[in-house]
Amino acid sequence: MSDPYAPPPGQPDPYRAPSDPYAQQPVSVPPGSPPPYGTPGQQPYGVQGQQPYGAPPPYAPGGQQPPAKSNKGLIIGLVAGLLVLLLILCGVGLVLLLNQDDDDPVTPTTPGRTSAPATSAAAPPPGNNNAITADSSSDFADVCAGGAILNAADYTAGGSAKAYVFANSPTRLTNWSYKSVSSTAPYYARSTEYASVSVVGCLAFVPGSEAPGQKCEIKASDGKKLTVDYLSSRYTLTFHAAKTGEKIGDGGTINAPANRCPSFLTYNRETLKSYASPDSGSIDAAIKKLLA
Repeated sequence: MSDPYAPPPGQPDPYRAPSDPYAQQPVSVPPGSPPPYGTPGQQPYGVQGQQPYGAPPPYAPGGQQPPAKSNKGLIIGLVAGLLVLLLILCGVGLVLLLNQDDDDPVTPTTPGRTSAPATSAAAPPPGNNNAITADSSSDFADVCAGGAILNAADYTAGGSAKAYVFANSPTRLTNWSYKSVSSTAPYYARSTEYASVSVVGCLAFVPGSEAPGQKCEIKASDGKKLTVDYLSSRYTLTFHAAKTGEKIGDGGTINAPANRCPSFLTYNRETLKSYASPDSGSIDAAIKKLLA
């Protein structure tokens, strides 16, 4: 039986290009014999079981197509590669995060520029925290309690200074009341002239210095007659600059004599006792000595 696909004798093979130098002449294939190498329209070279590049795979004997190669190995390889790539990327991200947490952020500095150390606020100038601004002569009593008068005159040694004097009492040690001085003295200042005062004298009662004095008969406001014990005592006199509260002199001890009953006195209604006032002549003498 002749090959049904073979061309007539002497005719070129219609399945090959005329210029193909490797074209073969058709051959007869006996019945039951295996086909010759290659098939019509294919190159004759190559090893049995292999096809030329780009040619489709031949049919196996018996008309069955050979099983296609499995792609499982390729898929597994791709998956493994992706996993490795993901692990590498995750590892890099983890390293970056760890590096960010290792140290505190550093602020770059400008080369050649140095920052000066911080300096604390300047301390306020020394002064008296108890100083006040006076609006009357009685405010100058604060100097005897440790204060000062901000709007007092500046103290300068000499006879031109003006002075006020205050004293406490045995029954009211923390209260200071005005004591009069000679109105003809150059250091005298009226109550309205407090801004010109630069010196404050403080008469402090000496505890335990009381002594018997006179028995003074008085008439109470209700008309009842009373006998009051008029007591003597002592005081210490100190002088202070009104504007600063600083001590500027010591006036020594000033007596409070009770030699005769005054025309006017204050007394305690429960104890019927009255204390004599410091001697005004001794106070004037001490001020003159200070301002001489």
